[in-house]
Amino acid sequence: MRIGIYAGSFDPITYGHEDLITRSLSFVDQLVVAVATNVSKQPMFTVEERIKFIRSAVADDPRIEVREFDGLLVDLARSVGATLSIRGLRAVADFEYEFQMALMNRHLNAEMETVFMMPRLDLTYVSSSLVREIARFHGETVDLVNPIVHRALRERFPAA
Repeated sequence: MRIGIYAGSFDPITYGHEDLITRSLSFVDQLVVAVATNVSKQPMFTVEERIKFIRSAVADDPRIEVREFDGLLVDLARSVGATLSIRGLRAVADFEYEFQMALMNRHLNAEMETVFMMPRLDLTYVSSSLVREIARFHGETVDLVNPIVHRALRERFPAA
């Protein structure tokens, strides 16, 4: 069985993330969507909320496990038997950081491969940070995120 990991903060999950999750299932049998606890970031949503949003977005697909993690990705990969890390690239600017992380993960675990994926063309500009900013200023997010996330953003930032 080929197991992959797609790790990120997913704060919140966007349609771009959903696109990568769905498309990655064409080359893995099982996908672990790992919601990272990043101590250097102040998340808008709790880990529990983000996990709920992701589970709603993937409609309880049995091939997808959603879980929290902190620590090294390679340690999580070993614990779940994953040999593939899925990473999203939206622009050239993302590549340098992602390339460095992929090489370090390979250094720490020679069995770990990284696959870089681009979201659909119409989603390349979507990021969680942009979605949060748009929501903060009462902009429209309905075309950027799953309906449950859209509602949560509206509740977090009610219109005046």
